[in-house]
Amino acid sequence: MDTESQRVTSPPESVVRRLAVPGGVLAAVAGAFAYVAAVDPNEPGHYPACPLFQYAGVYCPGCGGLRSAHAFAHGDFAAALQANAVAVVAYFVFAVLWTLWVVRSVRGRPLTLDLRTVHLWGIGAFLFVFTVVRNLPFGGWLHP
Repeated sequence: MDTESQRVTSPPESVVRRLAVPGGVLAAVAGAFAYVAAVDPNEPGHYPACPLFQYAGVYCPGCGGLRSAHAFAHGDFAAALQANAVAVVAYFVFAVLWTLWVVRSVRGRPLTLDLRTVHLWGIGAFLFVFTVVRNLPFGGWLHP
């Protein structure tokens, strides 16, 4: 028997169905970016203040994230990096993971992220160091 005739091809409807969730996630992220691009976080009163910064005067790892997204959406990558460098890295990580998710979905395979405890601790340690450094005097270049 020919191996080509043994292949089972999936109908186009199943490919569309497999792409529904990644498409919905992309639509939600694009909608959020469009909103942040339209409503400038640099103008006071549009978004709530970071409670950690407001009450303790400490920049959290997310401080400057909205300003970073606004600058990124407008193509000002230098301003986006200055507002929150970790957020910019996260945008690119999301883009890569989303692309892998779509490719694997088209092929009928699930996207599996094998994050072990050591990976999660590493991410947490990186965010902790980033937070500490951006709040020290010599880390002023990381302030949003």
